[in-house]
Amino acid sequence: MSTTPSGPTAQTAPSWRNWSGLESADGLEVVQPADAAEVAEVVRRARAAGRTVKSAGTGHSFTGIATPRHVHLRPERMRGIVAVDRDAMTVTALAGTQLKVFNAELAQLGLSLHNMGDIAEQTLAGAISTGTHGTGGRAAGLAAQVVGLELVTGTGEVLRASATENPDVLDLGRVGLGALGVLTTITFAVEPLFLLRAEERPMSWTDALAAFDDLTAAHDHVDMYWFPHSDRMLTKRNTRVGTDLTAARPLPRWRAWLDDDLLSNKVFGAQTATLNLVPRAIPAANRFASRLLGPRTYTDIAHRVFTTEREVVFREMEYAVPRAAGLDALRECRTAFERSGLTVSFPVEIRVAPADDVPLSTSYDRDSFYLAFHTHRRADHRAYFALMEPIMRAHGGRPHWGKLHTLDADDVAGLYPRLPELLALRERLDPDRVFTNTYLDRVLGA
Repeated sequence: MSTTPSGPTAQTAPSWRNWSGLESADGLEVVQPADAAEVAEVVRRARAAGRTVKSAGTGHSFTGIATPRHVHLRPERMRGIVAVDRDAMTVTALAGTQLKVFNAELAQLGLSLHNMGDIAEQTLAGAISTGTHGTGGRAAGLAAQVVGLELVTGTGEVLRASATENPDVLDLGRVGLGALGVLTTITFAVEPLFLLRAEERPMSWTDALAAFDDLTAAHDHVDMYWFPHSDRMLTKRNTRVGTDLTAARPLPRWRAWLDDDLLSNKVFGAQTATLNLVPRAIPAANRFASRLLGPRTYTDIAHRVFTTEREVVFREMEYAVPRAAGLDALRECRTAFERSGLTVSFPVEIRVAPADDVPLSTSYDRDSFYLAFHTHRRADHRAYFALMEPIMRAHGGRPHWGKLHTLDADDVAGLYPRLPELLALRERLDPDRVFTNTYLDRVLGA
């Protein structure tokens, strides 16, 4: 590895691989820039040489949205909070900051995001660019909480965007798929650190679906998991209980270790890996596991409730269908699955989100119902996802950009009315397609 005094750290590495193992690249030039100026230098050099640049952080996308072709920007030197404005209630961080680090640093400042997804390994840039979301709340998607950003364009220009400066770039760049530029800083609207009361309990399929609308109305954030081959659901209800942190009642350390580390990661990982070898045992194992689920209630600061650590590597497809069609789509999925003869050891995750104004968000201009389908990394996901995807598409479903799907540019155009605006902005910011790759060629057009 060599470092020049006036430029970013660079090296040539043989390969890159994403978390799920589905995407890889070889023979890359790997660069670790420390700031926007160094990113711009790399982009200008790549453009002149006719090469492409991708910034790939932790590789948590299942799709090839971040897969590099030539130059791979690694964000390890671009992490941390750089500005706090308590009057405006905004916080600016370097785009390579992992969500788990950002959440912890916000908590130390007495601040929090309004909502977040259930995994916090991603970088801020990756999370907003792919439309990472949570469930419920006033703003389910992380991108809907973004009020400013800085990026390096395909011509090597450093561009800042806010409500008053380049507002079109902010509007479209919040979920920009990495097609508009390399994000270097992101500014989020934040709020005082708050507590969530978490109630987790099993329910039957029938009772959970009958109570679904009431539960989502009564609680701030609701998440459900259906175990295929069973009639059981695990329901998670998170309710805001204020900002008095002395009211926190977290799980005892032994219970958190038992439930979230030992059972949910190590035991579940060993079980699902073993079941790959004897798939005929999966239905009985799922029914048994779903019967072991017990209730638990605790109160803790927001990010400790929203997010969990996931050690078991899996494959995932997730679609957002219109909220009003969600329960019908879920029922159709169960019917199709039970007729198929397939065996699946992972649960189906069910969430909801309010409509937002982010043009390429899966919840753009409509309340949404999310269905996420998973398999173990060593199980063949293709038949299962191929069974479920037509049901999602029949209901006007929009796929999560970072999770597996088969849509192409024509399909995407029919789902996003403001896509032409993003394509026009891309033409202006990246006329030579410095930031393209195979995935973007597929979903946006070559």
